[in-house]
Amino acid sequence: MHPFTVLFLAALALTTSIRLYLAYRQYRHVHACRGSVPPAFAEQIELGAHQKAADYTCEKTRLGAAGTLIDSALLLALTLGGGLDLADRIASHYFDPGIARGIAFIATIAIACSIVELPLSLYRTFRLEARFGFNKMTLRLFALDLLKGVILAAALGGPLLALILWLMEASGEHWWLYAWLAWTGFNLLILAIYPSFIAPLFNKFSPLQDEPLKRRIEGLLDRCGFRSQGLFVMDGSRRSSHGNAYFTGFGRSKRIVFFDTLLSRLEPSEVEAVLAHELGHFKHKHVIKRMIWLFAAALGFFWLLGQLMQQTWLYHALGADHPSMAMALALFFLVLPVFTYLLQPLLGMYSRKHEFEADHYATTHASAKDLEQALVKLYKDNASTLTPDPLHSVFYDSHPTAATRIARLQAEPAGH
Repeated sequence: MHPFTVLFLAALALTTSIRLYLAYRQYRHVHACRGSVPPAFAEQIELGAHQKAADYTCEKTRLGAAGTLIDSALLLALTLGGGLDLADRIASHYFDPGIARGIAFIATIAIACSIVELPLSLYRTFRLEARFGFNKMTLRLFALDLLKGVILAAALGGPLLALILWLMEASGEHWWLYAWLAWTGFNLLILAIYPSFIAPLFNKFSPLQDEPLKRRIEGLLDRCGFRSQGLFVMDGSRRSSHGNAYFTGFGRSKRIVFFDTLLSRLEPSEVEAVLAHELGHFKHKHVIKRMIWLFAAALGFFWLLGQLMQQTWLYHALGADHPSMAMALALFFLVLPVFTYLLQPLLGMYSRKHEFEADHYATTHASAKDLEQALVKLYKDNASTLTPDPLHSVFYDSHPTAATRIARLQAEPAGH
C-alpha cells in the first residue's frame, strides 16, 4: 500500500471519528440539559419550547452523524473503491479526450453524489423539519428547486469548469494563477448578479410596504451611512417557518432582505436592532475580509494542486488509474476537506469574533435590549438550543452561544 494511501485513510478515519465524537457529545449534552431552562432565559422561554429545541437539535445531530458516515463511505467508494475510474470510463465512452470529456466526467461525479445525498435531504425536509413544524415545502416545490439548481449549475458552473480545464491545458506551469483569477472573477460576478437575477428564481421579493417600519429603518440607514438598492420582503414562509434577515450584493446592487416570517414575529424596534447587527457586518467590512481570506486560501489551494497534479503517485495512491486534468481537479477537491477539517475551530473563532463586533455596533445605533429580545424570540421560534456542547460549538458554531451572546448584550450600555 502506498504511504499516501495510508495517510489518506488515517486522516479520513481521524476526521470521521472526530465528527462522530462531537455529534455524540452534542446529543448527550443537549439531552442532559433538556429538563430545565437555563436561568438566564427562564423568564422568556417556557420549558416546552426549550424541550422542543433540545429534541430538534438532537434529531438534527443524529441525522448529521448519519450524513458523516455516508459522506465517508462515498469518498472511499469514489477513490479507493474505483468510483472515479468508473466515471472516467463512462465519460470516455461518449467523448474523446479533451474539455468536453472532462466536463462529462466531473458532471457524472456530481450527479452520483447528488443521488446519494438526496434521501437525506428529503428526510430532513419532509420528516425532520415537518415533525417540528418548520417545513412548508411541497414535494413539487422541492423538485422545482432541485431542477432550477441543476440548470443553474450547468449554465454557470459549466462554462467556468470548461475555462479552468482549458487553462490547465493551455497556460503552462502557471495555469493555477490564471485559473484562480478566473475563479475569483466568477465569484465576484455571482455576488453582483445574485440579488437581481439568481435569488428571484427561487423566491419572490416585494418592496417593504409597512410605512412606519420603513421610515424607522430608513432612519437607521441614515445614521449608519448605508445606501442600498431597496428594502425587500422575501416569501420565506413558502418553504419554512424559520425567520431571518440579511443584506446581499455589493456596490450598487446591495439590498436589504427580510423574511416575511421574521417581520411577523418581531416588533419594529426589534427588527431595527436585528438590521443594525447586519449593518455592523457591513461597517466592519466582515464580508470583504472573509472574501479576502477565501480568495487567499483558494490561491494557495490552486497552487498546491498545480504542484501535485504532475505527481503520478497521487492518482494511484487514491485509486485513480487514468490521470488527467479533470481527474486531478476532482481528486483534489474531494480529498482536500479530509486534511483541512481540523482548521474549522479557527474559522469558527474568526466568525464568532465578527458576530460580537456586529452586536456591539448594533448597540451603538439601536437598543441592546431590543436586540436581546429579538434574539431570544428567534432562538425560541427557530428551536435553537440554548445548551450546546462547548466543544461541538468550538468546531461548528459560526455564532456565539446564546448564553454568551445575551450576557455580552446585557453588559452593553444603552444605544440611542
